[in-house]
Amino acid sequence: MDRPDLPLNALRVFEVATRQGSFTKAAIELRVTQAAVSHQIARLEDLLGVTLFLRTSQGLVTTDEGLLLFPVLEHGFDAMARALDGLGGRRNIEVLKVGVNTTFALGWLMPRLTAFRQAHPEIDIRISTNNNRVEILREGLDMAIRFGTGGWSGHEAIGLMDAPLSPLCAPDLAKRLLHPADLGQMTLLRSYRSAEWPGWFEVAGAACPPVSGPVLDSSIALAELAASGAGVALLPVSMFSQYIAQGRLVQPFGITVSAGRYYLAWPSDRPVTRAMGTFSKWISGQSPEETGPSSA
Repeated sequence: MDRPDLPLNALRVFEVATRQGSFTKAAIELRVTQAAVSHQIARLEDLLGVTLFLRTSQGLVTTDEGLLLFPVLEHGFDAMARALDGLGGRRNIEVLKVGVNTTFALGWLMPRLTAFRQAHPEIDIRISTNNNRVEILREGLDMAIRFGTGGWSGHEAIGLMDAPLSPLCAPDLAKRLLHPADLGQMTLLRSYRSAEWPGWFEVAGAACPPVSGPVLDSSIALAELAASGAGVALLPVSMFSQYIAQGRLVQPFGITVSAGRYYLAWPSDRPVTRAMGTFSKWISGQSPEETGPSSA
């Protein structure tokens, strides 16, 4: 194939700016000035005859033309990096960047990750945690483990496991909870998902009292607050088995409610690399309730 003179510097700048969603962040990653980033983007737009970014009150927005170009460049740069790693007799290590819901990371994944690394030394897996609000492309990730219903537009998803919720609290508070209605006398700690407590009370067959406790965006924070005796938290029991085994938290009722599942997700337009496929197969095999891939 005949190739025109490729503006590699400008293409690289565009790939980073799109992934970061910001010229400022792109400049930091590339170790250049913001003006240099703007110059390279303007040069590329002139060369292609299209607009790649729009500056709005909400920040930098990639145009349809830019979104068409981005995955091609991202895959190309990744392929070049892998090829360069394999030269000179160096071991071909493939980097896999996975964003993980913090609760899942601490409650399930991290204790098992050493086994994955030992079984697959050819994969340099890099974990970053989040509060379930993650943008895979924007944050430069390959995949993400998220909690929810799997309905993420433009993504493929493999269901890993259910994580039913149940009230957990400190042992002293648990002694005062004989019936679900007794929770009305307690501070009910809340996540940002406001329907969870009403859903649990509906399953329990009891009226949901006014819920006015603190709102936190982390189940880990909820668990720590509950363990301190500050109130009762509705948490995925399977993710806090260590807290229960240590006696820091007690499950006063066996009643649970399903609020979603943990999923492994990745962008639909991203080819599955060897490392992605290996990790997907491994984590699905480790999970108690594997499901097939689905378009989300």
